Amino acid sequence: METVLAFDFGLKRIGVAVGNTLLRQAQPLTVITSLTNDAKFADIAALIAEWQPARCVVGLPSHPDGAEHEMTVRCRRFANQLNGRFGVATTLVDERYSSAVLSQRRGEVIDAEAAAIILQQYFNEHAES
Repeated sequence: METVLAFDFGLKRIGVAVGNTLLRQAQPLTVITSLTNDAKFADIAALIAEWQPARCVVGLPSHPDGAEHEMTVRCRRFANQLNGRFGVATTLVDERYSSAVLSQRRGEVIDAEAAAIILQQYFNEHAES
């Protein structure tokens, strides 16, 4: 059994979810709202120290047709930083439709729930046969 952390990266907030490879069920964990990159990565370092994940999953946004945009590039960079700073394997998951699932809940902080959807998608796509 391995723990997996998932991140819904945003410039203002980063949603975080957790799950494991035994149960394959994602749970919203927290939302990182620190103002600086150093503070955000300090918060992430604390989560990684606490949960000891074998893998991190990062949602990868793109246009509906799959074309990349500015946030796609930022999310790829964030995933690379997770891998480089913490030495944890990192997987990108297409998140084009995770926001649509949560769009009815406008105004609420849904970043952790979005991270859980991204992680659940990862589990569903990587189910062991």
